[in-house]
Amino acid sequence: MDLTDIPLNQPGDGSALPSPVPGEAEMRRDLAALYRLVAHFRMTDLIDTHISARVPGPENHFLINRYGVLFHEMRPQDLVKIDTDGRPVDPGDPETTNRVNAAGFTIHSAIHMARHDLACVIHTHTADGMAISCRKSGLLPITQHALRFYNRLGYHAYEGIALDLEERDRLVADLGPHKAMVLRNHGLLAAGATVAEAFVNLYYLERACQAQVKATMGGEELVYPSPEVCERTARQYERPTAPAYCQRVWNAALRLI
Repeated sequence: MDLTDIPLNQPGDGSALPSPVPGEAEMRRDLAALYRLVAHFRMTDLIDTHISARVPGPENHFLINRYGVLFHEMRPQDLVKIDTDGRPVDPGDPETTNRVNAAGFTIHSAIHMARHDLACVIHTHTADGMAISCRKSGLLPITQHALRFYNRLGYHAYEGIALDLEERDRLVADLGPHKAMVLRNHGLLAAGATVAEAFVNLYYLERACQAQVKATMGGEELVYPSPEVCERTARQYERPTAPAYCQRVWNAALRLI
């Protein structure tokens, strides 16, 4: 699948976009494709949870889903461009074409405003992600997938539905220098310098949670790699070829949709 196969506009549907800034059209296509991939892997929660991406350029604008569109049907024109205050940038009816979720804005804007190295942020409420978020021990270093995040995973205490803008500073502090975080009693967050890297981080984090839930179901004693092996494995995931690997995974994943 070529990214251009996802149309920017459907003829006659009345949802034509304003002329995008350079790079925005490609980002819209990437982000719409990512929404569909998250749906493909069944990591959605009806119309809740969100994926956002920074619009190229100095304006500090980013894209987030129009509230009410299911992930599997997401198109580039279903993404709303908002500023750092959550206000739609392009003209449109805020109750239809430009409606966004307030809680989604709180979480995503916190990361985008503080971490300009991260272009894409994904937040999910999967059953296994929520299960791990409720465990005091969090994500255990018991699988190769989990070791990608060894000492590289933030944890944020639950404060209720994320409507309080003051929570943003605490979200950023708890994420620290990492690219993934467990939101306690809530779900998962993964990010990346590109849409491809964010997708890979989310996929591995979700699979690690799934494996842990299954591994701990029987109550049998678990086998742990040594701390030295855990750190060595995490560093192997950080090798210089990692961005190329993420892009290779992304190109292959696009064929699924």
